[in-house]
Amino acid sequence: MRIEMPENANRIITTLEAAGYEAYIVGGCVRDAVLGRIPEDWDITTSARPEQVKALFRRTLDTGLQHGTVTVMFGKEGYEVTTYRIDGEYTDHRRPDEVQFTSNLEEDLKRRDFTINAMAYSHKDGIIDIFGGTEDLNNKIIRAVGVAADRFDEDALRILRAIRFAGQLGFEIERDTRAAMIVQAEHLMDISAERIRVELVKLLTSAHPEKLIDAYVMGITSFILPEFDRMMERPQNNPYHLYNVGVHSIEAVKAIEPTEVCRIAALLHDVGKPDTHSIGEDGIDHFYGHADVGEKLATDILKRLRFDNDTIKIVCKMIRWHDYGLSGLPSKKSFRKALSEMGLDFFPMFLKIKKADMAAQSDYRMEERLQILAGLENMYEEVVNEGDCLTMKDLAVNGGDLIGIGMKPGEEMGQMLKYLLDKVLEEPDRNDKNILLNMVNEYLKQN
Repeated sequence: MRIEMPENANRIITTLEAAGYEAYIVGGCVRDAVLGRIPEDWDITTSARPEQVKALFRRTLDTGLQHGTVTVMFGKEGYEVTTYRIDGEYTDHRRPDEVQFTSNLEEDLKRRDFTINAMAYSHKDGIIDIFGGTEDLNNKIIRAVGVAADRFDEDALRILRAIRFAGQLGFEIERDTRAAMIVQAEHLMDISAERIRVELVKLLTSAHPEKLIDAYVMGITSFILPEFDRMMERPQNNPYHLYNVGVHSIEAVKAIEPTEVCRIAALLHDVGKPDTHSIGEDGIDHFYGHADVGEKLATDILKRLRFDNDTIKIVCKMIRWHDYGLSGLPSKKSFRKALSEMGLDFFPMFLKIKKADMAAQSDYRMEERLQILAGLENMYEEVVNEGDCLTMKDLAVNGGDLIGIGMKPGEEMGQMLKYLLDKVLEEPDRNDKNILLNMVNEYLKQN
């Protein structure tokens, strides 16, 4: 099989070969090329030492000399070139205490995580596949290189990487690899929150986010997202639901667009249900106030996993509003007030989480719920088209106008502007400067 690689990647390889060294593209780019996918990165491994690589190319960056990595630059495009190495002991389950350079390609490949990532390629030698990666790709298997327990003991994050690759590729995890993941899962506590977040997001935005349920079954989520375990263990004896909270949430993840914000929001939209569970007189499960509780829990979870503030803000807002409209189609007056609170620009995000939530529910009264949703969309379009006032900045008067008729700046003025906004939300036609100033004058006369 011939792999078509970028011209500059091949240039690096041929330059190294011409100087008497071995060089190959390696890892994920070989895997993806064999699968017919477009690789994101083209990493290169070589028998040349870092200083020897640097001597052969005009522009290089020292991006990881202690681990043998030099980045070769062509304009703004960079390629990581790493010397064959043997990793030393991993005492922290995260990184080797030391590395030893070697001239043996097999020694370099045997330290890698999975067989499908332990293949190398050059036009001269073709695919170098010592550990059966091609066969595992054909059989859709994730298998650790060598002794699985050793690979996970070296870097516990590989446990999450196995699940993530299973999600991205639709593969199954080989039995011995799976068994080692179960035993070694506790070492995930040694992994930074940032690294865990990256793998979790990649899994959730993959084609098979339901692999997170496999992580739960293997006892892995108890170390990285214990809240999901509680969701998986909370049944929903309610005619609107088919699944427990955890499975319902995963079905919602599958039903929403594969962006980080949308999929994290879908995963956590019902995270408050285990803490708000009650049973009605009719024996049906209820979860009153779960959106508010869920918003607080999600904030803590996302901060723990080191998500950025903007992501936390929008995800938690989606959780807070996801149940809006549950009790029926609101009046247009009530809808304008809700839209004022949530923000006009946020409504499309509300629709995304609402539709995903409904897609993961039972068919019970679904036609009625779809009509409510359609009614909300219609009212939104009307409000947008009519240009209704929804915020204080849209009012026909401002603080300067109130000062002009005798009102003093301060808390009272702020309350007055809020009062005027409430009146305009009830009746948009009131958003007229004369009408609003008359309302203020009446207030000043009475006080």
